[in-house]
Amino acid sequence: MEFAGEQLGQQTNSQCSTLVLPALSIGNVAQLALDLLISSTGADRVGFLDDPHVLPCVGNDAYGPLPQGTLALPLEVYDLVSSNLTFIQQRSPVVEGKMIQFAKNLADFAVATGKTHVIVLSSLDFGRWKRVDMSSGLQIHYLSSSNANGMDVKCESIGWKKLQEYNPAQRRWKYLSDIVEGNDLKEEGSLFDDVLEEEDEDYYASLPFAALYSCFKARGLKVTCLLCYCSEGDNMPDSFGLAEAACKLLRLTPTSFHGGCKS
Repeated sequence: MEFAGEQLGQQTNSQCSTLVLPALSIGNVAQLALDLLISSTGADRVGFLDDPHVLPCVGNDAYGPLPQGTLALPLEVYDLVSSNLTFIQQRSPVVEGKMIQFAKNLADFAVATGKTHVIVLSSLDFGRWKRVDMSSGLQIHYLSSSNANGMDVKCESIGWKKLQEYNPAQRRWKYLSDIVEGNDLKEEGSLFDDVLEEEDEDYYASLPFAALYSCFKARGLKVTCLLCYCSEGDNMPDSFGLAEAACKLLRLTPTSFHGGCKS
């Protein structure tokens, strides 16, 4: 993975110690949430990441009301220096079978640029939710590297629920841990080969957020995954909810994502 600055020689700001990025999943909710965070905070694009495991794509001016000819590329890096934040927006999927290698490359980039905390946003399939509780609207679940069981005091104090299905001793979570620590038991694709035999507990460890969580954790970084259940369709409310959850964790105080997310 290589970084190319927006301007010749430009690098990410060394003061930006927290990294926020999406894990691609159902409804593209995390990517939409990143778009909300980037556009509402006014973060500055500082460069791009080039990785052989991400499919190429190109678009026109992702945030302007009218296209101005500013290209949007697969992996873009934004800094919000006032809040010590870096955002990575991912606009195209990872090559099949290369998610773990991609996650390792991102972890290497995070370490090389001085990140200490990584926040991963992701959606989950609503059909997998066993204990549905919609009494208070969108429910945010989390997974943290702060403790071996995935719990985090700050997340609990906000009122979020730990992902109950996380079990580091479960076969796929354990296999992920072995792989990212260099114990190449099998080829990466074998983690996902036995789809027909997949149990509900296998589902979570097979998602991109799990690979990102495992790789960042293995590099000694604090990792917090913010997760919401959703279905395919109109996912804007889910995206707003996930972006608002990120603002709570980051201590940003948005008045409205339409008018701006100010710190």
